[in-house]
Amino acid sequence: MASRSINKVILIGNLGQDPELRYTSSGVAVASFSMATGESWKDQDGNVQEKTQWHKLVAWRKLAEIVGEYLKKGSKVYIEGRIQYRSYDDKNGMKRDVTEIVVDQLLMLDSRGGGGQMNGSPAASAQQPAEESGADKVDDLPF
Repeated sequence: MASRSINKVILIGNLGQDPELRYTSSGVAVASFSMATGESWKDQDGNVQEKTQWHKLVAWRKLAEIVGEYLKKGSKVYIEGRIQYRSYDDKNGMKRDVTEIVVDQLLMLDSRGGGGQMNGSPAASAQQPAEESGADKVDDLPF
């Protein structure tokens, strides 16, 4: 019997920088960006404490182009994806380890005017296959 596993991440937060959109040598769009999520609690003295976590995200193909066109630093978004670990050698030959979220779905939570929440419907929604899967999914875009 084959074992089943799940690798799923759901985040709501704000972009920490403008996305970087680039294209692979074969012409595939890829967008890299960071997102901040936060939590707050009261310590034993009753003081409010806050902690921010930073997440590296990557989107591929049509979803990458949407990210590059519509998102900017400070944009509030809902993200679904999976955790990916990878390694590479930097320019100095040093091995670097990267942990990132590969984005499969994205909901823009800011209004197009740049402020406030939408009334129950996001500004855009898109589904994107993971880089390694060859399956072509249809984008689910309202425009």
